Amino acid sequence: MAAVIKDLATVNAELQEQKERIDTVDFKMVTFSLAGKDYGVDIMNIKEIAKADKFTYVPNAASFVRGVYNLRGDIIPIIDLRTFFRMPYDKNPDGQENMLILRIEDRVYGTIVDKIDKVVGINSETIQPPHPIFGDINIKFITGVVEKQGALYLILDVVKIFTQNEDEKQKVLAPIQNAGAQTYFVPPPTTSTVEKPVEQKAVVSDTALGFIKDSLLALKRFNVSPLNEGWLKRQFTEWSSTRSEAEMQLKNGADADAYLAGFYSPYSGGFWHDEYAYAVKGVLPDLSSNNIQVWNIGSGKGYEAFSFACILKIRYPDGHIKIWANDNDIMAVSQAPNMIFELEEVPEVCRKFMTKGRNGYSFNQTIKDSIVFEYHDVLNDSPMPNLDIILARDMLSFFPVQDQNRLIDGFYEKLKKHGLVILGKNEILSEDKWRSVGKDPVSAFMRNE
Repeated sequence: MAAVIKDLATVNAELQEQKERIDTVDFKMVTFSLAGKDYGVDIMNIKEIAKADKFTYVPNAASFVRGVYNLRGDIIPIIDLRTFFRMPYDKNPDGQENMLILRIEDRVYGTIVDKIDKVVGINSETIQPPHPIFGDINIKFITGVVEKQGALYLILDVVKIFTQNEDEKQKVLAPIQNAGAQTYFVPPPTTSTVEKPVEQKAVVSDTALGFIKDSLLALKRFNVSPLNEGWLKRQFTEWSSTRSEAEMQLKNGADADAYLAGFYSPYSGGFWHDEYAYAVKGVLPDLSSNNIQVWNIGSGKGYEAFSFACILKIRYPDGHIKIWANDNDIMAVSQAPNMIFELEEVPEVCRKFMTKGRNGYSFNQTIKDSIVFEYHDVLNDSPMPNLDIILARDMLSFFPVQDQNRLIDGFYEKLKKHGLVILGKNEILSEDKWRSVGKDPVSAFMRNE
């Protein structure tokens, strides 16, 4: 009897060990579908997720090469995995293709799939070797098979796809890479040595400004609209004051970056330093409820969300704060909650909300619990509660004008009465629906009622 009891105890211990091993997550993958089957890609190879409907055709490229695509000024090749693996598919009715943007070694590629699902965390020990029966694609491109919550995922080896035999790779990618090496150049308007009347100079300036707008769109996807047109004209005046007509034009990404350098809000992509943080605090309204609902769009690596959470806690010490921090960079969103810092990296305004651990400093549980980091493409609407504040610095200007208008209308609908939206320092909202309450360098607007 004792031997039986011992055997049962051993079995229970083994089952518990197996459960703990399964529950330990040391591998994350982005999941997607191809021809009705589920696949995954190591999240470390994912740069971002995107949608697009227009690609530039490349002559003499393989059939599965859809062309090249301008990703914020970088020209990248686009591979349709469905065609690559000879899979059937239906065209999306809206023409938009779902793309995984991959970083393989020192290059970036776009891959088209049927549908992008979610981030799934697993224990790498649960990955089983691949078998031809599981997939419709060559087994050499599958690293393994794993089951998670009833779904069977084939883990795709994207590194092998893009680093196969060098001769084959050159056949496929050389035409695209050559196309991607081009730089954008907008020819300057014709000038003359004959002095022109004032009216003609104005025409030349308008033409030059038009070229600037077109170049910013082509190189950086910066869309000029009433949201930012005032800044664009002020910047053009300063830009053209020290340049000839030929030198005014934006010939490449570096020129466009130089032109846009003054557009961005302070501390974009990093912690808000004290002076800016307290400037934001100064525009925050009195709220009628202690339940404070905030939407932070384009939260990136999380520095902005953490900075804002600290300021909100200072402004509303008794408030129950909830920040939905969204971004379409999956890696940034997944890593943000667990970031560790050196205390010197953190501005003074945030330090009282830090706690020390074995590996460095992190934000205390109150701040962490106030932020929900989630992957979300803002163009895909999602239900939100009645919001008190929307934080969307510098991101609207990089959407097409029709999407800018749709998002702004959505802000108006989602905000409570007297709700506040904080935009980039050089973005403004129409006075017919919005009232400016910001103070330089904070651009903030309250709903007109």
